[in-house]
Amino acid sequence: MSESQQNWIDLRSDTVTRPTPAMRELMHTAELGDDVYGDDPTVNRLQDYAADLFGYEAALFAPSGTQSNLLALLAHCARGDEYIVGQEAHTYKYEGGGAAVLGSIQPQPLTNQADGSIALDDIANAIKPDDFHFARSRLLALENTIGGKVLPPDYLQAATSLAHERGLATHLDGARICNAIVKLGISPRQAVQGFDSVSVCLSKGLGAPIGSVLCGSHDLIAQAKRWRKMLGGGMRQAGMLAAAGLYALEHHIPRLAEDHANAERLANGLRQISALQVQTPQTNIVYADLPATACAGLAELLRENGILARVTPHMRMVTHLDVPAADIDKVLSVFQTYFSKHPGVSSI
Repeated sequence: MSESQQNWIDLRSDTVTRPTPAMRELMHTAELGDDVYGDDPTVNRLQDYAADLFGYEAALFAPSGTQSNLLALLAHCARGDEYIVGQEAHTYKYEGGGAAVLGSIQPQPLTNQADGSIALDDIANAIKPDDFHFARSRLLALENTIGGKVLPPDYLQAATSLAHERGLATHLDGARICNAIVKLGISPRQAVQGFDSVSVCLSKGLGAPIGSVLCGSHDLIAQAKRWRKMLGGGMRQAGMLAAAGLYALEHHIPRLAEDHANAERLANGLRQISALQVQTPQTNIVYADLPATACAGLAELLRENGILARVTPHMRMVTHLDVPAADIDKVLSVFQTYFSKHPGVSSI
């Protein structure tokens, strides 16, 4: 983003957040060491805090959620093993096929239901028998939230119990698990119950500039640390980055409720425009269907008004800590202006 765009309203993703002044101050004053040697005190503090917060034995700081998820898959599965995953899950669809390319781990993708879940019968039927003709089913990988939707605790308990009964480990891509925690009003430990590992992104709604933490057992994290080194994820004086993540976990989880409220505010306003069909958001992600013929003109008008968004017929807008309620009102004003001036735009 250029300097002239620093004050733009950016709805493309919650990955675009910038560190708050208090977060920057903690980064500036962070104690530092060499994390490859394991002696960066701030990284160690972040890992200990995250492990305790989510109820695991240990945790590992990684540069990105993509790497954190990959570390989990590599630690859980060996070459020739298989993980069961949803068709819409990031670990399968949006992370470059890393498990297959770098780990020789076969994905077994299954259809996600409308609520984001994978049907329990589909999971059960996908688990391979112990037969050398098949890849070995080793892991169930779920995602929460997925597409902004929150998987209910009862479903997660049933899915993880099924996996464990059939001899599979379980991993949760919890990139936005804190949004689910706030939406459900439950504790972090309750939100990840039943999962042998969880990856928590620090650089989405929590607002850190970089990083994720992988939580799991001591043995799993030891394996993940070896894989992290191999993948180039071992960082040196990483405490400056870990400090931001620590601040995010300590201070920014409750404030996600503001993002959820702003998403609802945005959705309610967009529903007043007859040309749009708007889904009710569960967390901080709003989906709106609009006429394809409106996309180019709307995108241009939004940019002219300092608003960044991916304008497509199935449009996704994401609220976050850099988008206050006043910005939501400005976005709604631009939408209303465009569609009031183009009453003849083709219907969806």
